[in-house]
Amino acid sequence: MSERARLTVLVCTHNRAALLGRLLDSLNAAHRPEDWEVDVLVVANACSDTTAETLEAYRRTNTAGQRLPLDWFAVPTPGKSHALNAALVRIEADWVAFVDDDHRIDAEWFTALARAIEQNPGMDIFCGRVLQDWDGREPAWVHDTGPYRIYPLPIPRQDFGLQARVLTSSGPLPGGGNLVVRRDWLARIGPFKTELGPTGHDLGGAEDMDWLKRGLALGARLYYVPEAVQYHYVDLERLRLGYLMRKAYERSASVVVIEGKRTGVPPYLYRKLAGYALGALTGLSAARRRFYLVRCAAALGEIAGHRRRRGAAMVQPSEHRPLY
Repeated sequence: MSERARLTVLVCTHNRAALLGRLLDSLNAAHRPEDWEVDVLVVANACSDTTAETLEAYRRTNTAGQRLPLDWFAVPTPGKSHALNAALVRIEADWVAFVDDDHRIDAEWFTALARAIEQNPGMDIFCGRVLQDWDGREPAWVHDTGPYRIYPLPIPRQDFGLQARVLTSSGPLPGGGNLVVRRDWLARIGPFKTELGPTGHDLGGAEDMDWLKRGLALGARLYYVPEAVQYHYVDLERLRLGYLMRKAYERSASVVVIEGKRTGVPPYLYRKLAGYALGALTGLSAARRRFYLVRCAAALGEIAGHRRRRGAAMVQPSEHRPLY
């Protein structure tokens, strides 16, 4: 590139000061191309822990500029979509990278993205891989590849293979935790839907998938960069059966809300739920019972999603107000 390109790393966080510090450390430890300027913007969403102190300490001790420049502000209204929307209008860099607060980036993440952007000037959005940050404390069943494996796990994994390529709306599509977007597309796509997405640490979601789908529908071009790797923190509490079921329920409901039709609940879902329930009741092994209980929760989520979609008129992309 003839001029120094600018990238802002955008992080929305809620009461995860320790994980946020872990992410910031990884951003500063990573290699950065000399012809790129990188800064960090953090949105503290309804935080009541030591997030503010962590961020102020970062800025106070970075007077010599050894670490990445960082700015932050607070959004008191709970909800990740509210935080994202408040941040988008502040972005002035050429590119914005959406990074989740419970991730850490690979040492070559910046360089892989910069190289992909420079070599593919016709692309508007770039995504990479997200791998689970296993450390050996996880239960053995999470690595099971048999018929009763739990997939997708509540510890996200995004891996579309080792071949870089263009992705289309026909899939697969990435989540929002490892996404880099050309700035002018922020206003074209518009704000994130505030009725979607998590509030605090609840199990809501799909605001990023909805936003990305709207961008692709408007003509944005998406490119997959397998060398741009992030690692998702493994919260062992997410591997308990109760969490697995709640996450399966909310994930399925969110997908139906985005992709389903307002036609009521299809009868086959009740038959599917009954079959899964029977499998759980007759399961002789822990793996089988766990599998079918999670499937039951997912089926119930599908039913709930159809009911939500029928009961609420979803705003169409063309009706979104502009960001600015």
